[in-house]
Amino acid sequence: MAVIDLQGFVADLKDHVSEHGFHVHDERHFIETYTNRQTWEVDLHPDHACSGPLDMHVAIEVDPRTLIEFEDEVVRVGEDGEPGDTIRIPFTVSFALPPLAISPDLLVLATDLAGIGGTDLPLDVSAVDGFAAVTDAPERAISIVGKVEVPLSRIFMGQEVLCDVLDRCQQVGEFLLDRAPAWLGDL
Repeated sequence: MAVIDLQGFVADLKDHVSEHGFHVHDERHFIETYTNRQTWEVDLHPDHACSGPLDMHVAIEVDPRTLIEFEDEVVRVGEDGEPGDTIRIPFTVSFALPPLAISPDLLVLATDLAGIGGTDLPLDVSAVDGFAAVTDAPERAISIVGKVEVPLSRIFMGQEVLCDVLDRCQQVGEFLLDRAPAWLGDL
């Protein structure tokens, strides 16, 4: 039996995101058969944006060597000890909008989002221009990805680990939803 219940953590996370104003649409759990690497994915969006245009994707990835290392740490500290918080797993949040008719200035967008995400949710902003045909104008797709490291010890001890991150995700989502109509050419 595993020392840490990551299935339970993900199930609790899906309930917890609703407390932060999100609606869960779909979930997936992948196990790579050769290495036993696991990934949990959850598709969600802000409650009031069920009809779009913003979609969010959460991914939690776990390497089996990381779990073994954490189990060794739990055994080392014993029943009365607390494991250290140096053993971590990645928690990734991606924000997606449809291709934009009017692209925002990426530097301004990245700066604005850095102020919203802060140190709780560092965000990477990038864009890809796509052309349906060589004579067509480009359609810009913006990618916004936040990645934080979650200490397994906090999950193990049942401590709150993602409230600040989820609050920041909500603020980023609202920022994007407020500006999306102008970017999509709906105004």
